[in-house]
Amino acid sequence: MTTPAWPANTFLGGLPEATAKELVSLSVPRQFAPGRVVLREGDRETHVELLLSGFVKVTTSVDGFETLLGIRVPGELVGEVGALTGAPRNATVTACGRVTAGVVGQAAFEGFLRHHPAVAARVTAAVAGQLRWANRRRTDFAVYPAHVRLARLLIEIAELCGRPAPGGGIEIGVPLSQPELATMIAIAQATVQNAIRELRGRGLLSTGYRRLTILDPAGMRALAELDPTTP
Repeated sequence: MTTPAWPANTFLGGLPEATAKELVSLSVPRQFAPGRVVLREGDRETHVELLLSGFVKVTTSVDGFETLLGIRVPGELVGEVGALTGAPRNATVTACGRVTAGVVGQAAFEGFLRHHPAVAARVTAAVAGQLRWANRRRTDFAVYPAHVRLARLLIEIAELCGRPAPGGGIEIGVPLSQPELATMIAIAQATVQNAIRELRGRGLLSTGYRRLTILDPAGMRALAELDPTTP
């Protein structure tokens, strides 16, 4: 299987090329149509999935409501906690558009990590990075107004899966609904509507059905980096 050049800040992209190829060679590719579940919360499967192409969203159910935890991009690894601990899946992973993933069984994955201790350290770092991401969202909730929290989130998502748009803008490469955005920054749907209206009014954001385009990336970044006390 040919390995593409994944972004350097992803799990596979951060490995030496030969090591990434070796891991991918252990996997069995499978295709997912848009909206198909890749991993389901509560399942006791123990394999991992390498995201070879396409984007996925990670969600969890809290009191019967789906909460969006994040987005994973090509080159990332999902399902590693279940593979290493044997615990039930702690989140659902769903394809956003067409996805190709490589399935690596638990035994093969553990054997690979034993032979590559540096990769095992990267797995630990990836889990820690997810926790840092969640902590940033909690910090944002405490100190930033809703429209700034949304700006900070959109900049992070654009860095993961943005694509050039006419006029120098950046189109978010995965469909995201207003309820999903609201859960990611812990605000009510009505509040996220107001935050979107604020960003549109500033000429920073364009919206369509499950489509978001950052019209002025520099302006959005400037807003996202405001001191929390700045209105």
